[in-house]
Amino acid sequence: MKTFFTTFFMFFVVVSAYAQTIHKTVKSERLNSPREIKIQLPRNYDAKAERVYPLVLVLDGDYLFEPVAGNVDYQAYWEDIPECIVVGVNQEIYRTTDFEHTDEGLLSENGENFYAFVHDELVPYIEGNYKVSEFKVVVGHDESANFINYFLLKNKNSFRAYISLSPDLVTDIADGVKAKLTELQEETFYYLATGSEDFKAIKAEVIECDAKLKTVENEKLSYTFHNFDDANHYSLVGMGIPKALNEIFTLYKPIDGKEYREKILTYEGSPYDYLVAKYDNIKFFYGFKKQLVENDIRAIAAASKKKEDLTSLENLALLVKEEYPKSMLSAYYMGMYYEIEGNLNKALLQYKSGLMLEPSQYIDKEMMLDKMYQIQDELKN
Repeated sequence: MKTFFTTFFMFFVVVSAYAQTIHKTVKSERLNSPREIKIQLPRNYDAKAERVYPLVLVLDGDYLFEPVAGNVDYQAYWEDIPECIVVGVNQEIYRTTDFEHTDEGLLSENGENFYAFVHDELVPYIEGNYKVSEFKVVVGHDESANFINYFLLKNKNSFRAYISLSPDLVTDIADGVKAKLTELQEETFYYLATGSEDFKAIKAEVIECDAKLKTVENEKLSYTFHNFDDANHYSLVGMGIPKALNEIFTLYKPIDGKEYREKILTYEGSPYDYLVAKYDNIKFFYGFKKQLVENDIRAIAAASKKKEDLTSLENLALLVKEEYPKSMLSAYYMGMYYEIEGNLNKALLQYKSGLMLEPSQYIDKEMMLDKMYQIQDELKN
């Protein structure tokens, strides 16, 4: 399949010059040759910091690494997903043996060796040299998309999320995947995609697989399937990657209008309780603590005011002060709390103190002055 190796994806992907991409050669005791890998570190990666990052492992890294790395970098820039460490395994000259399997759908000796290389050598190597969280994603296309299923089938919990793009599925593997997804004991994401112009045989297999996976009843599973219109075997990759990342990191996303209306305003507890639960879940699911973002602060403050929940607003203001002590955010929301409480003198002091602090994305000196003048006018009347 010479054309498979030389096909270029005709979709736009930008890999920022600020993202650090490293090329390395990794030795292997299980394979007959060393392997070339590509590593993209997050823009603000700091080896000395306590922060850790999800790992996105990309098979067929010769052509699939750049689309994945570009999408990760782009979405992370807008804070829709967390910054991730992306690793691609170059396989062009070894592809036939790496993904080799028997007629019965089991891995051959060569396939087992490549599996062991990834599970026992490559992933530990990345974990030992970079700040990787417990949350790991694996991505494959065509034969490599079929191969990633073996990480699920072998019960070693190597990955928590699977992105399978137009997999060339082997005999009965869909039944095995269905059985494993039914038995899941921890939250797992599984994404599957094909396209209307995909290879007919592959498309038929994928649609049949989707029909089976849709019947899985397990609250630990988050399953998504897309059949893209006018997309062929190659172009569907450019559509599937951002969709898959969006699904996998849905919980991480900043609060939007829909979440605000449908979840926060209808939440049985307070808006502040909702915020705490959201960030606790992010830490549980993805293995790291997310920095409180200003967008979410604004949403919870608005909900607290709408529900007339002064205690929630006070707790939010205290949390903001704890996380952003040098920012105008801390003074602004503490001032908001005192203002709604009716203690205008304390509110005025907070707004004044904010003038000496650092502006945030939405709050600057002009806003603080406006609040000061407003409170001063109210005190005069």
